[in-house]
Amino acid sequence: MADVNRGNRPLSPFMLGKYYKFQLNSVTSILTRITGNALVVEAFLIAWWLIAAATGPDYFAVADFVVTSWIGDLILLLSTLGLWYHALAGIRHLIWDNGYCLDMKSADKLGWIVIYGSLVLTIITIIFV
Repeated sequence: MADVNRGNRPLSPFMLGKYYKFQLNSVTSILTRITGNALVVEAFLIAWWLIAAATGPDYFAVADFVVTSWIGDLILLLSTLGLWYHALAGIRHLIWDNGYCLDMKSADKLGWIVIYGSLVLTIITIIFV
């Protein structure tokens, strides 16, 4: 059957700015998924470096150059940020799973704690490591 009210249906939420405004909890949820996948990529990079070390000096020189170059340093820096963010977001989810901080005000505070906490812990990690 044809939909006669086609013009009255809600539009896609991805029409940013005009119809839909991202909320902190949705952004932090998306970032949690992104950082989880980025950490998998980082794990593959570390595994590649270790396999190259076991393969031989010529292949290790290539992998070591990539990992210790400025691109590798940037990837490791962002991975550190992603690791802290993902860990703090996991703690936030454990708090929610126990039934605490489920109201919007507390959930927003936890979201900001996760964001700022991951930045602070990344800076501390860079300074001391």
